[in-house]
Amino acid sequence: MILASQLVFLTCIWITLTPDVFAASEIKKSYQRCSASVKRARESKQETRMRNNDSTKAWLLKYKQLLHIEDHDFAMRPGFGGSPVPVGIDVQIESLDSISEVNMDFTMTFYLRHYWKDERLSFPSTTNKSMTFDHRLIEKIWVPDIFFVHSKRSFIHDTTVENIMLRVYPDGNVLFSLRITVSAMCFMDFSRFPLDTQNCSLELESYAYTEEDLMLYWKHGNKSLNTDEHISLSQFFVEEFSASSGFAFYSSTGWYNRLFINFVLRRHIFFFVLQTYFPAMLMVMLSWVSFWIDRRAVPARVSLGITTVLTMSTIISGMSASMPQVSYIKAVDVYLWVSSLFVFLSVIEYAAVNYLTTVEEWKQFKKTGKISGMYNIDTFQAMAFDGCYHDSKTEMEQTSFSLHSEEDAMRGRSTGSPSTDTSQIKRRQSLGGHVGAIILENNHVIDTYSRILFPTVYIAFNLFYWGVYV
Repeated sequence: MILASQLVFLTCIWITLTPDVFAASEIKKSYQRCSASVKRARESKQETRMRNNDSTKAWLLKYKQLLHIEDHDFAMRPGFGGSPVPVGIDVQIESLDSISEVNMDFTMTFYLRHYWKDERLSFPSTTNKSMTFDHRLIEKIWVPDIFFVHSKRSFIHDTTVENIMLRVYPDGNVLFSLRITVSAMCFMDFSRFPLDTQNCSLELESYAYTEEDLMLYWKHGNKSLNTDEHISLSQFFVEEFSASSGFAFYSSTGWYNRLFINFVLRRHIFFFVLQTYFPAMLMVMLSWVSFWIDRRAVPARVSLGITTVLTMSTIISGMSASMPQVSYIKAVDVYLWVSSLFVFLSVIEYAAVNYLTTVEEWKQFKKTGKISGMYNIDTFQAMAFDGCYHDSKTEMEQTSFSLHSEEDAMRGRSTGSPSTDTSQIKRRQSLGGHVGAIILENNHVIDTYSRILFPTVYIAFNLFYWGVYV
């Protein structure tokens, strides 16, 4: 009984004390929850204070909210489903970097500016000031998809950062500018090269949007194309720049607006006169020298003819190496090949003279049974040795003249007669006249006519050539 009464007593005491334990536990839990809430409130206030101090994060948040970028789908063009969006273009040409005849292309650096209106980007402003952004905003809004027709290579300059500028006005008007270098095809006509004028153009067009969705136009008409005053090229003179527009049709997609940047290039001729035309003239005139060389000087005339022919071949090869392999005749080809023909004909002329001279001597040999005294065996042997004509009669007179001159000199020194100098002068003059007569007598009639005919025809050809192409 005593043990049972003790158990009942302890049970009553436990029941009495249990609510207090439960109450203390609830109080402790409530305190912990309040402490955590206060801590979270302090951390949130600290983060807000740090965000306000960070101007970059505040500005990013501000322009996104101001331009409503998150509220619109900028994958669609402005006014989708309605009239086409007008996009104005203007271009500031910085430089023409190079013109390549071999590749038939040109390289140009310029500033390309787009103008359009997107009401989704409008924002309230009391001062009506625009906001300017760099390339980071381009990926988040709609921009025109302009590309360059017939371009080979192109890139946007990225030093020190990408050369892209975006300016948004409060009413939604947008200016999008970028600096580009483009290498594009230029369909050149070399039929008058190097006296030619080339017309090249750079063509701009939307890649995805037809004329029903996007309308390209020059922003300020003909004044939309501006150039630097110092644009110059080594081989060309830039005559003019002009802007024009048109349409392009693709059977699978439809009609597109297309803009043209046209420019005219006129080639400087002075370089080619010095490097091509003048050397060709000299080679032709040098080939005429053989008409004045004795017809029996075979090595002299043959070597001169071969040298001029090879030189003309070198000039033609050098010119062809710097030109595209076109299938039509160029103006420089006409001049060089006609000049080569004159040089070649001078070689053929001597071949004809030499052949006719041989036939003439053979006929003389048949009649008399011996070669004429002018062309005996000793003469041929001497010519084979040194390539010069030797006349035995003249050499005998020169020998006798030299012997008499030595005797007269000895007498003059012994007697001191002044008549010696006079007699020597007379003998020299008579010998000079005799040699001149021999040269004229040895000329073939073909050489005589060639001295007049070749220069006359070549001068007439030059007058006709420069009159037609210039």
